[in-house]
Amino acid sequence: MNLSNYIESKRGTGILSTAGADGTVNAAVYARPHVLGNNRVGFIMRDRLSRANLKENSSAHFLFLEEGTKSRGIRLHLEKIGESGDPALIEQYTRRRERSDIGEDRHLVTFTVTKALEILGGDEIELDGDPV
Repeated sequence: MNLSNYIESKRGTGILSTAGADGTVNAAVYARPHVLGNNRVGFIMRDRLSRANLKENSSAHFLFLEEGTKSRGIRLHLEKIGESGDPALIEQYTRRRERSDIGEDRHLVTFTVTKALEILGGDEIELDGDPV
């Protein structure tokens, strides 16, 4: 599967799950990730619980449920590989312009996709490397 084509062509609801060092889990609604190529994705994050958890535990999980269905989507196992607070880079990846973003620190947090699974069952999805 070409992850970039999939992400850009689908609409739906995304949930990013993280856990702190003590194992306490958090789930938050997130937009579709930005596909950065070579099985890497990025999310623009504010300084909230998900980002704090990722400072303690670099593993995360993203569940994307396609709009209009209860059984189509994708699950991505993620491993954090970096982040940037560079405003120009963040602006490049910003899809929506909201006044609520003014004055609030944002970060582009990047991940390697370590595994992709169908939304139901355990069938693994082979990603083609997505050279973006």
